[in-house]
Amino acid sequence: MEIERQFLVPKLPALPDSYVQIEQGYIALEPEIRFRAINQERFYLTVKRGAGLAREEFEVEIRADEYANLKKRQLPDTILIQKRRYRIPLDDGYTAELFVHEGHLAGFNYVEVEFGSENEALLFVPPLWFGREVTDDIRFSYGALARKDGAEIVKSF
Repeated sequence: MEIERQFLVPKLPALPDSYVQIEQGYIALEPEIRFRAINQERFYLTVKRGAGLAREEFEVEIRADEYANLKKRQLPDTILIQKRRYRIPLDDGYTAELFVHEGHLAGFNYVEVEFGSENEALLFVPPLWFGREVTDDIRFSYGALARKDGAEIVKSF
């Protein structure tokens, strides 16, 4: 189970020097089945089910050739998501994962924080640099943003 809250970020905070480069695509949207490369060194296949605060998640590491094979089978009418992930420690002990996008989502900044329980998540007070919460807004799921019209969704906010 993955428990997280997500927020739009209207203005970037000071960024750490280190980040990971992520490339992410989809082979299905219901359930959400994605393939992901981290710095083109590690590769994952993830299945997510549900929406909102708590979602089922299953993830396995795969080989580079399996990743390449999945990439060839990317869901039609979707675009690979290109993003950098920064891990930013927060004052309350949590870690924010800030995503700065490139490609068709360039200019879109998004942050999420993971929690051990739903109660923890509900008690979390976001820092001032976090913007509007979109945890329950399915328009901001990465499956929706990977669609060719994903850029139009983020431009409207």
